[in-house]
Amino acid sequence: MSTPSNPNPAPKIGIGPGTRKHADKAGFPATPAASTMPPWYQDLLESVSQRIQLGRLSSTTAITRELISTNWTIGRLILDRQNSEGWGAKVIDRLAADLKTTFPGTRGFSPRNLKYMRSFAEAWPHLAIVQGLAQLPWYHHIALLEKLNDADTRLWYAAAAVEQGWSRDVLVHQIGTKLHERSGKAINNFKATLPPSDSDLAEQSFSDPYVFDFVAMTDRRNERELENQLVDHIQKFLLELGQGFAFVGRQVRLAIGDDEFFADLLFYHLKLRAYVVVELKATKFDPGYLGQLGMYMAAVDDLLAHTDDKPTIGLLLCKSKNDLVAEYALRTTAMPIGVSEWKAEIVDSLPEEFASTLPSISELEAELSGDISE
Repeated sequence: MSTPSNPNPAPKIGIGPGTRKHADKAGFPATPAASTMPPWYQDLLESVSQRIQLGRLSSTTAITRELISTNWTIGRLILDRQNSEGWGAKVIDRLAADLKTTFPGTRGFSPRNLKYMRSFAEAWPHLAIVQGLAQLPWYHHIALLEKLNDADTRLWYAAAAVEQGWSRDVLVHQIGTKLHERSGKAINNFKATLPPSDSDLAEQSFSDPYVFDFVAMTDRRNERELENQLVDHIQKFLLELGQGFAFVGRQVRLAIGDDEFFADLLFYHLKLRAYVVVELKATKFDPGYLGQLGMYMAAVDDLLAHTDDKPTIGLLLCKSKNDLVAEYALRTTAMPIGVSEWKAEIVDSLPEEFASTLPSISELEAELSGDISE
């Protein structure tokens, strides 16, 4: 008995002659091994990577600049109309609702944010100033508006934030510790001991007092405890020291014959191109401290510094000081030294106009998304 033929036979699985004919054009290519690349390949990779990073940064910066310029223009339009017509907050509430309808899904037009734009335009009457600070994100500008009323002080912090690349939280912290009142205030002899090209930069690189509000000391006379906590919080310590400081070491051992000494903290300042020796004292300034610090500085100059490095600078941090005594004492040395106090906190409360509380990040984000209105 014969088996009936299947009118719809199942297709055969396999590679037919036509497929084999093109097999040399298909495959799963492997990434070439790094060891097979020519010697110049790494330079090519780094150059391309840097260009991509620069492109992304330029794109982000351009977007930020456009946003800041747009927010200022909107604020200016609102402010001018309000000054001429004398209307109240209800118009802003209505404007926010209509903008949300006109631009569905677009964030940033909540009533509160429109009021920030109005305050922004009022704080900076001239667009040229805004354009100079346009690389600062909008949250930074809100912080400046909320924390500072004085235009010159606000401009000082804005310029510092641009130059040093502060995050919003760092900006708020620096405002809270009154950095503008402390920057460049260390008692020093830099003009007498450094060339003019270096003395101004050195002077601006040291503050008085330094605020170590991240330390929690049980014994304020224990210098080693202070040192331990500063090193444990080195990132915050470097932030307080300011831009340019690179940490080299702590308790740096100096052996001179049978004698040995230990410098508390050693840094290198990238802009000054010089080592900086920091000595910590949990007591009042004593002129005798300068001799010990000067010895460490001389040793660093002789034993560590490169021939291209500038003279080592000393920073003596004391719990308190008599400024006049420090000035007289510094006249007795030809080595560049700054003398500052350190504090665990800013004791004086901020003026009332400085003490307004910033909205939380989550609150701001919600406001900018249009979820909160006033």
